[in-house]
Amino acid sequence: MDVTSKTLKLSALDQSPIRSGGTAGETLRETIALARACDAAGYHRYWLAEHHASASLAGPAPEIMIGQVAAATNRIRVGSGGVMLSHYSPLKVAESFGVLETLYPGRIDLGIGRAPGSDQLTAMALAYGSQVGVEYFPTKVADLMAFYGKGEHPTKSFERIHMSPAPAAPPEFWLLGSSDQSAQLAAHFGLAFSYAHFISPDGGPEVVDAYRRLFQPSSYYSTPEVNACLFVICAETQAEAERLMLSRDLSTLRRERGEFAPYPSIEEALAYPYTDQDRAILERARQRRRSVYGDPETCRAAIVEFASSYAIDEVMILTITHDPAARRRSYELLAEAFGLKSADDEARVRA
Repeated sequence: MDVTSKTLKLSALDQSPIRSGGTAGETLRETIALARACDAAGYHRYWLAEHHASASLAGPAPEIMIGQVAAATNRIRVGSGGVMLSHYSPLKVAESFGVLETLYPGRIDLGIGRAPGSDQLTAMALAYGSQVGVEYFPTKVADLMAFYGKGEHPTKSFERIHMSPAPAAPPEFWLLGSSDQSAQLAAHFGLAFSYAHFISPDGGPEVVDAYRRLFQPSSYYSTPEVNACLFVICAETQAEAERLMLSRDLSTLRRERGEFAPYPSIEEALAYPYTDQDRAILERARQRRRSVYGDPETCRAAIVEFASSYAIDEVMILTITHDPAARRRSYELLAEAFGLKSADDEARVRA
């Protein structure tokens, strides 16, 4: 695939990060403000992540936030990145997204994942009253597809259930993952696949190649469809981007130690007493190339190279900074660097 900055679609993944000194409530309002900015700037999709009982992330219910974001925006596709289907009834997920697709036809994406999005105790609480575990995930995927009329129920008794509301067309259906197992499942069911490079950069293009090679056409997709998600911080200058990345470094170090806390400020990062071992951990993390940071031209070139390595025409951008304004500006600078068609541009064309 010949990837250029003019052919590439940019989309956004929002994990709803709680910043140091902020609250979860403020974070959710910041999510809606960022979605409006991405909609105006010309982004293709806006996905909401699912994490539970977290001190650092405020998004346990993407299906609720999707409705809020879709109501606050005009044209951008809105979806889950993703719903952790292992916890839930396929019918309940199908109904929730049926409501969303009915209210916002042609704009809703249903992205599902296998990971718990939580610690083991929280996962047990989410599955309270059910004996179904992650080993049933493929059956749940098949039942979820069948509730939208896309395949047969493996759970035959469910064939008598008629979902309401049944949207005129189902939402786009994506399977998210960071491993070859997820890629194989997406290929087996004929679903679109989103690869989490920001989690697992090693061997990502090979995982995506395997998905394409093993893909079996379905009533959802006749050919493979892929995007990949990259962590990016874009600023007016390289120096400012490196300064913003200081918070990312401290957050990364804490996560490596199993510490999940609100996203630190630059001042906290500057004051932190890093040891030689800490610096070695951060150096290894940077060598894995999970992140891109820099001025607009540096980021544009790196993202085009990234898309070319995966042979994709859509990149999901995950950006976290302590300052919500810097985060919004990062997305806006990328949109300008890639020449995305903004809402103002479209209004001038219609006029």
